[in-house]
Amino acid sequence: MWGCKPDEPVIPPIVIPTPLPEVLPTSLEDYTDTYASLAPFSQYRKWGPFNVHDPSVIWDRDTFYSFSTDVMYGSSILRAGIQVRSSADGVAWKFEGWALPSLPQEGSAYIRSQGSTPFENVWAPYIMKVGSEYRLYYSQSSAVSKLSVIGLLTASHPLGPWKESGLVVTSNSGIAMTNAIDPTVTVTPGGKHYMYYGSAYDGIYIMELNPATGLALTSGDKGSRVAQRGFTNGKINGNIEGPEIIYHPGFDYYYLFIAYDWLESKYNVRVGRSKSPTGPFLDYNGNDLNLAADNGPMILAPYAFEGHAGWQGVAHNAVVEANGDYYLAHQGRPVVDRFMMVLHFRKIFWTEDQWPVVSPERYAATVQSPVAAEEIAGNWEQIVLGYRVVPGFANEQTLPDLQFATPLSLDAAGTINGDPANHWTYDQGALTLSWNNDEWIDKTRVERGYDWENRRECLVFSGLNQVGTAVWGKKQ
Repeated sequence: MWGCKPDEPVIPPIVIPTPLPEVLPTSLEDYTDTYASLAPFSQYRKWGPFNVHDPSVIWDRDTFYSFSTDVMYGSSILRAGIQVRSSADGVAWKFEGWALPSLPQEGSAYIRSQGSTPFENVWAPYIMKVGSEYRLYYSQSSAVSKLSVIGLLTASHPLGPWKESGLVVTSNSGIAMTNAIDPTVTVTPGGKHYMYYGSAYDGIYIMELNPATGLALTSGDKGSRVAQRGFTNGKINGNIEGPEIIYHPGFDYYYLFIAYDWLESKYNVRVGRSKSPTGPFLDYNGNDLNLAADNGPMILAPYAFEGHAGWQGVAHNAVVEANGDYYLAHQGRPVVDRFMMVLHFRKIFWTEDQWPVVSPERYAATVQSPVAAEEIAGNWEQIVLGYRVVPGFANEQTLPDLQFATPLSLDAAGTINGDPANHWTYDQGALTLSWNNDEWIDKTRVERGYDWENRRECLVFSGLNQVGTAVWGKKQ
C-alpha cells in the first residue's frame, strides 16, 4: 500500500485564494434553479448549492458539512481538491473552499505508475468521523479503462487541515473487478468497518477495513460483489454506481442505496437492506441485489411537478442523520439545462415496515405541527415513480424518463377523484390511498413541506404501495 512518509508535511487548511463578499439568499424565494451568472470560477464564493455533484454529508458540531466532486458548469476544471460546503440548517449552504490545494499526490502517483495521467478532478468523496478523527475518502480515475484509486485523507476538524493517509483500493483493466471509485463506509455495533464501492463493470463491492487506520484490513484486498443489475440487450447493465450505506440502530438494518443509469439523465436511486453488513441485501420484494435483475424500490427519480420543467440526474446520494431525523442529499440537474448541478437536500420518511422514502420536495426547515384530517381533503398533484426500460444504452444516457405529476382529488367524502371504487383514509400523519376496490394500496406519510415550484408552504406525502412502487403527493 501507498502511504504518507513520517516527515511528510501536513496539507494546509482550506484557503480561499481571493476573498469575495459572500451573498446568501435571505429568503426561500431568492433561491434559483439555474445559476449561469454564478457558475464562473470568479464567483466561487457564491456557489452555495451550485456546482454540486456526488455529495457526501456529515452532521458535526451542529453543522452539516458537504464534500463533493470537483465540477464546474460551462468550463473545464480550474481548481481541484474536493469542494467543501457547510450549512447550519440544511437549507442555506456556504461554500468553504477545497479540502486540498490540488489533486491528491498519492492517488495521482499510483495512476502515473501505471502509465497514465489522472483526470483533472477528484471524484465522489466520502466523509465520516471515527473517534476524534475525520476520514475523507476520495476517488481518482484516468482515461485508461478502470484505472482508478480510492485514497484516504485524515484531519482533526471537518475543515482540515487534511493529510494523505494511504490508498485503500485500486483497480485497473487487467483485474476482473469493479471500478475503484465511489466509496461509502459503515461501522457495525461491534466496531467492524466495511467499505462499499464501485461503478459499472462488476457492480458494487464490499471490503473490510482496519478500524484503526481506515485502510484495507488485508493489504491488496479488493472485496467481493454485493449488488449488480439486470440485462439490457442481452448484456449485464453496467449503469449502476454510487453506493451509500447506513446502519439504522432503531431498525437493526443496513440500508444500501445505489444509483442506476446515466448521471445527466435518468439517474435514479434504489435501496436494499440486510440484517448483516455483508448481505445479502434484499429489495422490497425479497430479491437479492446481487442477482442479475433490476431492483426496487426506486425512491427517487427524475420528476416534474406542474408549472416546472422538472429535474433529472437525481442520484448518487448521501444519507445523514441529525438529531434523530434522516436526510438524503443528491445532485439535481434542471431539465432546462442538464449540465447544471444543484444540491438537493430531502427529508427521509420511514414506512411502517421500515423502508426509507424521501419527500417529494426539497427540505426547507418548515416548522412542523400536527396535520389535521380536515386539511387533507382537496386538490393535490401525485407522482408515481414508475420505470420504463429504454432499449439501448445510448437512450438511457440521453432520455431522462421524467415522472410527471397528475391531478389527484381527495374528496371530503373520502373518495378519490370522485370515484367510489377509490377511497382514502387518514390517521395522525398516515394517509392511505386505496385504488380500484383495494387492488392497489398506497401507504404514505404526510408532513408540512415547501412547494419549491410555487414558493409557498404546502402539505406533502411520500410512501410505497404493496409492490414497492414509490408515490409522492403535493397539495395545491
